[in-house]
Amino acid sequence: MIESKALTGDDLALADVWAVAVLGEPVALADSARERMAAARAIVERAAHGAQEHTYGVNTGFGRFVSRTIPEELTEELQLRLLRSHACGVGEPYPDEIVRAAMLLRANALAKGYSGARVVTVELLVECLNRGVLPHVPSRGSVGASGDLAPLAHLALPLIGEGEASLDGRRLPGAAALAEVGLEPVRLQAKEGLSLVNGTQFMAAFGSLGVLRAQRLAKAADIACALSLEALQGSRTSFLPQVHALRPLKGQADSAANVLRLLEDSAINEAHRWCDKVQDAYSLRCAPQVHGASRDLLDYVASTVATELNAATDNPLVLVEDELLVSNGNFHGQPLAFALDALAMAVAELANIAERRVERLVNPSLSGGLPAFLTGDGGLNSGFMIPQYVAASLVSENKVLAHPAGVDSIPTSAGQEDHVSMGNASGLKAWQVLANAERVLGIELLAGAQGVEFLAPLQPGRGARAAREFVRDLSPRLRDDRPLGGDIESVAGAIRDGSLIEAVESEAGELR
Repeated sequence: MIESKALTGDDLALADVWAVAVLGEPVALADSARERMAAARAIVERAAHGAQEHTYGVNTGFGRFVSRTIPEELTEELQLRLLRSHACGVGEPYPDEIVRAAMLLRANALAKGYSGARVVTVELLVECLNRGVLPHVPSRGSVGASGDLAPLAHLALPLIGEGEASLDGRRLPGAAALAEVGLEPVRLQAKEGLSLVNGTQFMAAFGSLGVLRAQRLAKAADIACALSLEALQGSRTSFLPQVHALRPLKGQADSAANVLRLLEDSAINEAHRWCDKVQDAYSLRCAPQVHGASRDLLDYVASTVATELNAATDNPLVLVEDELLVSNGNFHGQPLAFALDALAMAVAELANIAERRVERLVNPSLSGGLPAFLTGDGGLNSGFMIPQYVAASLVSENKVLAHPAGVDSIPTSAGQEDHVSMGNASGLKAWQVLANAERVLGIELLAGAQGVEFLAPLQPGRGARAAREFVRDLSPRLRDDRPLGGDIESVAGAIRDGSLIEAVESEAGELR
């Protein structure tokens, strides 16, 4: 039996999101969360039944309609119509793991006890997640300011037996998907529709899964750099800790330390220690400075996203101790929009410098004696000529995608929502940049593995050697030309799931 992760609203970690959204681990509401939710619900009930004052989303309309009073007998109908009206997203659906992450994060936010949703409603959301009922959620339509309104409305529709959901790869009406797993739809009560749609969970889903992929990419970039350095017979002196202590940036020092560790026991490096080359090109010599800058930026992203995982982003918020429902702006996605834009920039730069190392590996004018395009029979074979084209194409695409979306704003709701974050666009872009960068690093690893084999019988350092052997398990050495697209995707997948890093660290020790 796999123990369920107990959702408290207070202690969800980035690794937990990956475990649930990608690996499918189960979750459950903690008892402490149920108690807090019940207390908040009591305050909402008092506001909904008999209270004279306007309470946003309880007895008023939404957005510009905030001044419109809704009679008590239409309280439930108001919540139902909210979901229907807001579920107008368009385009291809979000990736499955993003939807699962958003379900988890919305449940955790509601479990925090500041939204006023009933326990039964959140339990249904949790059970849908655990039983594989995956709402169909179009990926375009959120401006990331009143939270991810349109996507979260699509996410919530199956809970009331509407919308669509996937189950075991089949797309079904929401009610049918619930019925197949033995669940029944819920009838929303006061404020519950608003509590389901008002939050930053799709932006946070991109951030939480994306930053873990990016952190793996940062380690993979150091591994690929070490393998390229060996193939190009570059110097290790640029990575010495004495150098980096003089510019004490954490990411830079960590990256340099990783490369040095990966080069330990290198026969290749020992063989050219006394050569007359004075210094290497920037893509090798300055790798710690470039990789390190990306690492430091990712630390900021991780901090912002980790905070958001356990934040209350509803409007209004239920302050139980003060017995208040307070209108607020915690749903605004600007912190996440900036973080996701930064994530895209950090990752794009890891790919950018990696492509320059690939160019040096395949270019006989720059490679220090390696055969042109890393093939022994050039002319008949093209070797790694076209993989470098592919890397260049992906890097160019990333440069466009790295333009920040979070600096844009188009007012919505007749000027009531007059500044928005566009954080959903930031997340969509970052997700594509991650995939592109994983492929570029995969190309560098393939080229680096090919390159060091032309230096046999000399062997690379222990960590670089482990990387080459891992790559060879996925992709045989290229002798005569063959399509390499599948090989690139395989290595990119190993970067994404962490298996490349695990294999290298098992031989070289833990990397920073």
